Amino acid sequence: MTLRFLGIIPNTPVDDSPTIWLDEETGDLLIQSYKATEEEVKACQEIGSVPGHSTDVPDHETIIRLPKVMLQYIPRPEGSTGEVPRT
Repeated sequence: MTLRFLGIIPNTPVDDSPTIWLDEETGDLLIQSYKATEEEVKACQEIGSVPGHSTDVPDHETIIRLPKVMLQYIPRPEGSTGEVPRT
């Protein structure tokens, strides 16, 4: 695995450091950030995603809260505006 550091939340204290890395072999992002609260997870489950898809979070997955300021570090395809599509 070849990782490339993309960014860390600006002016982060030593022990509070949301960070993003890119796996250059797969294009996947590895994100260290804040765990979603039980209330946030419940809200995600209530909204769901696609019809018929489980809203359970498997043991090998988690929901994180990514601070807005970290979006600047997420790679975007060339020509993209970087805006998140609204559904």
